Amino acid sequence: MIMSQIVKILSIENLTHDVLRIRTEKPAVIQYNPGQAADISINKSGWEQELRAFTFTSLPEDDFIEFSIKTYPSHHGVTEQLLSLSKGDELIIHDVFGDIGYKGEGLFIAGGAGVTPFIAILKHLEKNHTIGNNKLLFANKSRGDIILEDKFKDILGDHFINILSDEDLDGYEHGFISADLIQKIKDEHTKYYYLCGPEPMMQAVEKQLASLSISNEFIVREGF
Repeated sequence: MIMSQIVKILSIENLTHDVLRIRTEKPAVIQYNPGQAADISINKSGWEQELRAFTFTSLPEDDFIEFSIKTYPSHHGVTEQLLSLSKGDELIIHDVFGDIGYKGEGLFIAGGAGVTPFIAILKHLEKNHTIGNNKLLFANKSRGDIILEDKFKDILGDHFINILSDEDLDGYEHGFISADLIQKIKDEHTKYYYLCGPEPMMQAVEKQLASLSISNEFIVREGF
């Protein structure tokens, strides 16, 4: 793609108390696959060179670009600035990249905003009627942190499993992702394990997968 394309914001709204969904114009020349991300900056004095990686949550064929972004106001950085933007403001899209892509049926394991690569992938599978036996295990602190809970329920039904560390609610697993929980969820259709979340969480889950004798060739993780 051509580097540094300026796009206007079409809409900006809250998905949760700290996650924004931002839709922008689609540049004439842009290519990405479901699961990939781009470096983004804000077209605002002093912020043009402050690049951050955000995952596309739109599909490549959509006539807009969408990002679902967790904000951290206390960091006083880019995501705090995003909270002050509105329709008509501009973002700058830089390079597209990302290691996560769909390889086949499996278990998607996400922590918090790490679910964003899976949003586009699962939307793509739903659109093509190939959702199959895929499952999503989504770890958060509380129910209020769950991004697109209703959408995932609609796509996956009983194959959408939530685990909450700070709340103990009916219908939700409680605690942290464990090898026992993965063992309980996976079945004969689970070939690949897609992993994205905070680095310590990904490392912990990789150890759990290793304890279940899951080969690295069947683990797809984000590297950026």
